[in-house]
Formats: sequence, structure tokens, C-alpha cells
Amino acid sequence: MNFSSNKKYKSIVTISLVAMFFSCTNTSNKVNEFLSTKNLPVGVTKEFAHIYRDSGRTTSKLFSPLLKDYSNRVEHPYNEFPEGLKLISFDNNGKDSTTIIADYSISYSKTLITELKGNVVITNHTDNSILYTDQLFWDQNTDYFFSEKKFRLISPDNDIKGIGFESKKDLSKFLAKKQSSEHLLKEE
Repeated sequence: MNFSSNKKYKSIVTISLVAMFFSCTNTSNKVNEFLSTKNLPVGVTKEFAHIYRDSGRTTSKLFSPLLKDYSNRVEHPYNEFPEGLKLISFDNNGKDSTTIIADYSISYSKTLITELKGNVVITNHTDNSILYTDQLFWDQNTDYFFSEKKFRLISPDNDIKGIGFESKKDLSKFLAKKQSSEHLLKEE
């Protein structure tokens, strides 16, 4: 190959590569649209840990073995925790805390409703009350729990079982439906 044809060959290759790189660009909207039509997450995180802070103080910690981010969904964006989660909330300047554990969770971004399923355990560390159930919904706007499944609420003075439950996030001021209970009474 002489010098002139070698130079032409390199020019053709360079132009072809540049054209190829510019033709392969996608906007993030097109990628998100493709992923949402295939029902694929826009992101997957393993061994997820997130610490929420407000005004320099820790308000909660969230841990999960796997997080799938479906925030690319137009109608109902959500985050899925298919292998469960553990959420620790700190109230009252860190003195009070509530722990939420579940085998599976899905949290909808627009409505701020979270569904917890499978071995759901809510523990209020301040008054030592524990709620057990198989499914629970959490309205994050009002910090309110509700369920229509079987539950068991244990506190130092009570052991309440039933079907259907509502309460504040710290398990205070609860409403137990279809219940049976045992209460510890003090004689004076």
C-alpha cells in the first residue's frame, strides 16, 4: 500500500468510527421508556444501605440485600425490595426508635404507600411493643399502619391477636379489629 492509499484508508476508518459513535447515542428518556416497556428496573442495588439525615441528625436507616428502582414508570413509579428490608426510625432526637422488618416490600413514590409482606415485625423500642403480621400497609404521609390480615401485638401488659389492625407508626393509639386478648391486671 502506498502512502496516499494508506492515508485514504485511515480517513475512511476514522470517519466510519466517528459516524458509528454519533449514531449510537440515546437520550435518557428513550432508555427509560425502553426499560419501562420491558418492565425492567432503571437501577439495581445490592447490599443497599441508606442513612436519612435532617438538619444534621440521623432520622432513619434503611438496609436491604436488594433494591430494584422502577422510578422510570410513568404511571406508578416504585422501589421494590424483593429480598426484604430493615428500617430503623429515630424520633425525639434519637431517644425513641421503631424498627420495621419484612421479607418483601414495595414502595410507591407518588402515593408514598408502602406494602410490607412476609414475616412483618414492627418493634417500638421505647415501650417494648412488637407487632407481628404477614402483610401491612404504611402510609408515609400520615405515618399510619393498616392491615386486614392476622396480627399479634405484644406489649409488657397485653397480648392482642386478631384480624385487621390500624395504628400510628410507633404502635400507639391502635385499633384492633376481630380481636382476642390477654391483659395483665395489677391488684391493689
